[in-house]
Amino acid sequence: MILIVDDKPENIFALKSLLSIHNFEVDTASSGEEALKKILKNSYALIILDVQMPEMDGFEVAEAISGYSKSKDIPIIFLSAVNTHKKFITKGYTSGGIDYVTKPFDPDILLLKVKTFYRLSEQTRQLNAMERSLREEIEQKNKAEQLLQENVEELKSILESIPQIAFTTRADGSVEYVNQHWYSYSSGKNIFPITEGLSIQACIEQAIGTTVQQQYEVTIRSLMEGIFRFHMLHLTPVWKDGIILKWVGIFTDIHEQKMASQLLEKRVEERTLQLRSMNLRLEESNRELQQFAFIASHDLQEPLRKIQTFSNIVLTKHRPEDEKARSFLEKIVLSAERLRKLVASLLDYSSIRQDEVFVPTDLKIVLHDVLNDMELKIKSSNAQIYLGDMPEIETLPFQIRQMFQNLISNSIKFSQECATCEIYIHAERIAVKSIDAPAAADGDYCRIVVRDAGIGFNEKYKDKIFEIFQRLNPRGIYEGMGIGLSIVKKVIDRHNGLITVKSQENIGTEFTIVLPVRQTSATTVITTPA
Repeated sequence: MILIVDDKPENIFALKSLLSIHNFEVDTASSGEEALKKILKNSYALIILDVQMPEMDGFEVAEAISGYSKSKDIPIIFLSAVNTHKKFITKGYTSGGIDYVTKPFDPDILLLKVKTFYRLSEQTRQLNAMERSLREEIEQKNKAEQLLQENVEELKSILESIPQIAFTTRADGSVEYVNQHWYSYSSGKNIFPITEGLSIQACIEQAIGTTVQQQYEVTIRSLMEGIFRFHMLHLTPVWKDGIILKWVGIFTDIHEQKMASQLLEKRVEERTLQLRSMNLRLEESNRELQQFAFIASHDLQEPLRKIQTFSNIVLTKHRPEDEKARSFLEKIVLSAERLRKLVASLLDYSSIRQDEVFVPTDLKIVLHDVLNDMELKIKSSNAQIYLGDMPEIETLPFQIRQMFQNLISNSIKFSQECATCEIYIHAERIAVKSIDAPAAADGDYCRIVVRDAGIGFNEKYKDKIFEIFQRLNPRGIYEGMGIGLSIVKKVIDRHNGLITVKSQENIGTEFTIVLPVRQTSATTVITTPA
C-alpha cells in the first residue's frame, strides 16, 4: 500500500487517481500528524510526502518516520513546488528520503519512480522477512543443539551412575561413549569385550538392521577375574524426527541367575527321572494290586464260601452237643461272613478306575434303579424316601449308583429306632463350584442334597467319616466295614466334585454334593437319541 501525505485535497486526488489507474492500493493523510498515526497502525511499501505543510512540514514527518523501528525502512519520495533549491533537496535526502521530485513533475517519470521504489520496498520487506525467518530458524536450531547436548550430557551422567556396563553408538554402530564399568571388560573405548559365541559387534549390526530394541544373552570375559560371565545386552535406539540418532547399549549381569537356573534345570531333570522311576514302581504296584483284587475276588472268596458252607453243615446237620464247640462254629460263620463283606467292599472301593467314560446321565433314572435294587431293604426298615428334581449331568453311571446306594444304606443303617426313617433327596443347578453357591437355572454345576432324620453324629468327626475303615459306632450295634463313605468320597473325587456333611446327634445328617454338569475330561462322550 502507498501513503500520500499532502495538505491540499486537489494534489491528493490527482496523485491517487494516477496510482489507482495502475492498480496500486492507496491511502491518504492530509497532515503530518495524521500520517504518523496511520503509519503506526498500518504497513506501507512507499510514502509520497509533500514538503510544504502547515504545523509539521515534510522534513519533520520524515525524521519522525525514520525514528520508528516499524517504519524506518519505508522509502519516502518528497514532492515540492516551492522548495526547489539545492539546500532543500539536500535536506530531503538527509532527513530520510530516497528521492526529491519538484513540481511540476512528469507523471510518467513519477510513475516509473514509484514502481521502482515500490518494487524495491517489497523486495526489501521480503528479504527482511526471510532474514527474520532464518534468524528464528538458526535460534531454534541452536536451542535444539543445546538441548540435545544437555540431553547427551544427562544421558552420560545417567549411564555413569548405573551399576551396569553402558555405552552409546552412533547410528552406524561406531562406539561414541562408554561408562567406567566398560573398562572392567574391555581395555579401550573402541575395543568390544571378548565374548563366547555371538560377538557384541554382531549384536549391534543385527539391532541396526531391525531398527527396534533388541536384547541378547551374551557371555563376556571379566578382565579382573579372567572368567566369562553371563550378561543380558539391551540395545535401544534413540529417535529424533523419525531418524535414529544413536543406540544405547546396557549389559546386565545375570550370571548368578543363570547359574541358579541351570542348577534348577538340572535338579528338575533329576527329579523328573526320580518321578519317572516312581511312576514305574507305582505302575508295578498297581499291577500287583490288580492281581491281588483278582485273587481276592476268586481265590479268597472260594475258601470263604467253603468255610461258611461246611460250618453251617456242621451246625445244622451234626449239631454238636458241646455248647462251647457250637459257639466256636457260630463265631467262625460270623467271622467268615464279615470277611466276605470286607472283601466285597474292598473290591467295590478298588473298582473305581480312572479310565472309564463319562456319559450324559439322568440322575432320577439312576435313583429309581437304586431304589428298585434296595426295595427289600427299604421295606424291611419302613423307610420313606422323598425325591425332588434331578437334572441330567455327565457321570460314570455305575459309580453314581454306588454313591447313592451307599448314602441311602448309610441313612437306613443309622436311622432312629423309635422314629420313621425318612430320607430326602433333591438337586438343583448352581453357577459356581461351591457348596453355598446360589441356585442358577443354567449353571455349570449341580448340587445334590441327601438328608435324613437319623441318629447323627458329633461334627468334630466330620473329617474322619470319609476315611477308609473309620467307624464312629460300635461294630456290635451297627454292621458295616467303614468303607461305604470312603467309596462315596472316591466317586466324588473321580467326578471332579465336592462333598461335605452337616450333622447333629439325634437330629439327623445332611450330605451336600457338588458335581460338574459337563466334565472337561477327554474321556467324556456325547450320546444322541436313537
